Amino acid sequence: MVTATPLSLEAVAGGSKLLFRQLFDAETGTFTYLLVDGPSGQGVLIDPVFEQHSRDLSLIQELGPTLVACLDTHAHADHVTGSWLMHQATGCAIGLAAAARADNVTLPLHHGDRVAFGSRHLDVRATPGHTDGCLTYVLDDQSMAFTGDALLVRGCGRCDFQQGNAATLYRSITEQILALPEQCLLYPGHDYTGRMVSSVAEERRYNARLGGQATERDFVGFMENMKLPHPHRIAQALPANLRSGRPREDQAIAPAWAPVQRSYAGLPELLPDWVAEHRHALTLLDVRSTEEFNGPDGRVPESLLIPLPELEQRLLEIPTDQPVVVLCHSGSRSALATQQLQKAGFSQVANLRGGLRCWSDEGYPLDGESPH
Repeated sequence: MVTATPLSLEAVAGGSKLLFRQLFDAETGTFTYLLVDGPSGQGVLIDPVFEQHSRDLSLIQELGPTLVACLDTHAHADHVTGSWLMHQATGCAIGLAAAARADNVTLPLHHGDRVAFGSRHLDVRATPGHTDGCLTYVLDDQSMAFTGDALLVRGCGRCDFQQGNAATLYRSITEQILALPEQCLLYPGHDYTGRMVSSVAEERRYNARLGGQATERDFVGFMENMKLPHPHRIAQALPANLRSGRPREDQAIAPAWAPVQRSYAGLPELLPDWVAEHRHALTLLDVRSTEEFNGPDGRVPESLLIPLPELEQRLLEIPTDQPVVVLCHSGSRSALATQQLQKAGFSQVANLRGGLRCWSDEGYPLDGESPH
């Protein structure tokens, strides 16, 4: 099996001892956060989205951290968590407020708990008001806090359903979040206008609902008169999140045609060992030049040659009765060809990871290869 050379997580983090990534789901406006302790390689994922599981898992596989836990800030009403899927894929814990009383939670959390990952940890602060089970996760040095829906950038979570209470939320925000140091960066659970981060100092001053000179009375009056529409996905999202994102029995996911792995760039890939074992049931499409195909590097037996510059004009030559695996010398040109085939409507297509170089290194047969 081909495995990537492990990266130095401290190098990936730009020399810092903490690797931090902010991810976004445009469909629901949801932020997901990955934090990794560089020296130990242990990490946590906050508020994963079900539909973005393959993206998140690909990033974790490429960077190589050991995921300790998936943490949700609350039982969401607008999207389904990806925690259960990540637990199945990595064995990580599923962390959620015990007050949410959700199934499949392996790490029920309370105010004052700590979630450790390597030499770092997150302090758990209960911040109810949007829901009873809202939590804010504060990094050990109080340089960052992940506020979920309790406090948003220049806003906050609604209080008109799911045990919401405006007075409770006001106290949660002012006593547990805005009491942090002014320079503490605040990372919200959602935003729909491109605002990715704020700070305690900013929200104390500029948050129209509770900043400046606003009092609890002002805040409650604001929240009780918002008249917001009901979340349109709540009927599906909330029951699923009370199962920690585990699909129902009648929602079993159909098996994939192959053990396709998606890179963080979104490219479907297959490893040489699986392709070699199943190659007689596949169309192996070589997109190198004719000179390369007949040259000393060799070619996979029974592969179909269509050079990349000719691919769009010769799509009808590709059999449609079996999956297509695209290959080239290193996996670069074939990656572009894979994308072109996807756009052309090929649903069962993947790139050969590492190309002919990895195929040859793994000892699989080549026709026409010159002896070294």
